Amino acid sequence: MRKILLDTHIFLWMQGFPDRLGPARSIFEDPESSLLLSAVSSFEIAVKWALGKLVIPDRPDVYVPDRMRLTSLGALPVTHTHALAVAELPNLHRDPFDRLLIAQARVENIELATADERFRDYPVNLMWIG
Repeated sequence: MRKILLDTHIFLWMQGFPDRLGPARSIFEDPESSLLLSAVSSFEIAVKWALGKLVIPDRPDVYVPDRMRLTSLGALPVTHTHALAVAELPNLHRDPFDRLLIAQARVENIELATADERFRDYPVNLMWIG
C-alpha cells in the first residue's frame, strides 16, 4: 500500500480542479494508494477561510469532512512528535503549515504530494505534482 500525504492545495485541487493533478490523478484514484489529509491542512483551511483568503462552497467544518469522506481520505492527526520534528528542519521558509506537513511526512516516512517549489529543498520524500 502506497501512503501519500496531501499538501493542502493538492486536497483543494482534488475537490475543484482535478485536471491540475495531471498524471498523479491516476495514482490518487488507484485503490492501492492510501491518501491522507493532515489535521494541519484542516487548520490551514479554517484559518484562511476565516480570514477571507479562501473561498470554498461550505463552512470548513462541513466541507473538509464531507470531501474527505467522498474521496476516501484518511486522517493524519498531529502528534507532539510531529510538532517537535519541525525543529530538525532547515529554516528555508517560514510557513508553519508547510513545515509541519513536511515534518509529518518525515516522521511517518511517507510521500508528500505537492506542487510547492519550496518543498524541493527539504529532506522529504516528495510526489511532485506539476
